[in-house]
Amino acid sequence: MIKDNVQKILSELPNGVELVAAAKTRTAEEISGAIAAGVKVIGENYVQEAEKAFRIIGRRAKWHLIGQLQRNKAKKAVQIFDMIETIDSLRIAEEVNHWCEQAGKIMPVLIEINSGREKQKAGVLPEDVVELVRKISNLTHIRIMGLMTMGPRFGNPEDSRPYFIETRRAFEKIKTLNLTGVEMRYLSMGMTNSYQIAIEEGANIVRIGNKIFGQRDKDRGKY
Repeated sequence: MIKDNVQKILSELPNGVELVAAAKTRTAEEISGAIAAGVKVIGENYVQEAEKAFRIIGRRAKWHLIGQLQRNKAKKAVQIFDMIETIDSLRIAEEVNHWCEQAGKIMPVLIEINSGREKQKAGVLPEDVVELVRKISNLTHIRIMGLMTMGPRFGNPEDSRPYFIETRRAFEKIKTLNLTGVEMRYLSMGMTNSYQIAIEEGANIVRIGNKIFGQRDKDRGKY
């Protein structure tokens, strides 16, 4: 099932759009199956879960953190991940920068935007993202590579479009600033329910879980 799902998705994605397999709660065996089918990037929500899978799978794929990062997990995250998609404050960026300096590593990151302005969600507000990017761009062991948004989860994928549009506009605005340490290459938007709309609005990274691995009983409707 996983093999067929991955191959179908990959065959349908436009050139230049990268698939991140959202592997929250998935086993190392399931993740390995996705990699064998052609997935090149694994997205994990939690550092602890990623660490368990990483011990088994290693560098057979790239690893992206797509969930919120806690400061006390930054050291381990720097060791595991090839990109952190969810930087949303100077404080957490400074922590990542510190551990990257210790490791002699430059971490590619995306800045997460709370495009739906939801109080319970992580992410910087769209109107504050330029200021945050300016501050983080001064950190020498982080390289801002673009933006990421979750967007509100709706039954109708079309309802996500305004949030993707707003994130793309912020992306384009930052790109024109030509800031040192900022390379606006990636726009990570869209999940299983909304990735096709996200692609129409400029996403070149999509995070898909259920459509690859099947539905989770405890988490229906997400990813």
